[in-house]
Amino acid sequence: MPRFAANLSFLYPELPFLDRFEAAARDGFSAVEYLFPYAWPKEELVARLRGNGLEQVLFNAPAAGTEMATVLSAWDAGERGLTCRAERQAEFRYGVALALDYAAALACPRIHIMAGLVPDGVLRESLLNHVANNLRWACDLAAQQGVQVMIEPINLRDMPGYFLNRQDHAHEILDAVNAPNLQAQMDLYHCQVQEGDVATKLRRYLPTGRVGHIQIASVPERQEPDGGELCYPYVFDLLDELGYAGWVGCEYRPRLGARAGGTTDGLAWRTKVLS
Repeated sequence: MPRFAANLSFLYPELPFLDRFEAAARDGFSAVEYLFPYAWPKEELVARLRGNGLEQVLFNAPAAGTEMATVLSAWDAGERGLTCRAERQAEFRYGVALALDYAAALACPRIHIMAGLVPDGVLRESLLNHVANNLRWACDLAAQQGVQVMIEPINLRDMPGYFLNRQDHAHEILDAVNAPNLQAQMDLYHCQVQEGDVATKLRRYLPTGRVGHIQIASVPERQEPDGGELCYPYVFDLLDELGYAGWVGCEYRPRLGARAGGTTDGLAWRTKVLS
């Protein structure tokens, strides 16, 4: 049966971020993920994890920034990672080092390094060597503390211009980098929106051992995985059939929004899966 991690950037939106750890534990989650930890002191995050018996399983390296102020404003400013941005390599390296510093404190075994937006007028293919070199450097650094580096295809409807949007492209990059601690992060919502044929892709890529994390949401609404065009009971059975033992991140927007208790009330889908 899949192991579900609560994505605290999406779930419990009615609560201040730090209070979401307790809410997730109360709802029976034993692990959490989220987009970025950098707005909070490492010590405070560690206290929330330990105090609620939670494991940190994933977060993102900064979207951009050369010091904490710009790191904290980068996402809202439209930044989506720097791996493909050859002119910003020093900034990329600063972000990876910061992410690994947080990963060490939080005992987090994996970080997602976002690929970034392809600059206007630049061919995606022309950036492949730079992307591979950046990731090779990041993997070498991460390996020193036993951290896995994740890359994630993100659909072009939600994120126009994003460098990495297909599963086959992700695995081509894995081949090019050839680092044992580089894996694909497979968000089934993004996969279905961009490509479809999710079950076939799971059957193709999970047996390689190179999918290190999975995320879920309904399609097209990106809500609880109990409706829409993806049949998640079938998907969860398939994950079991294929022997997937990693975490499944619940990266969806609760149907009830920020209504008090809305996330908890929407977890009936999980009860059915785990029963």
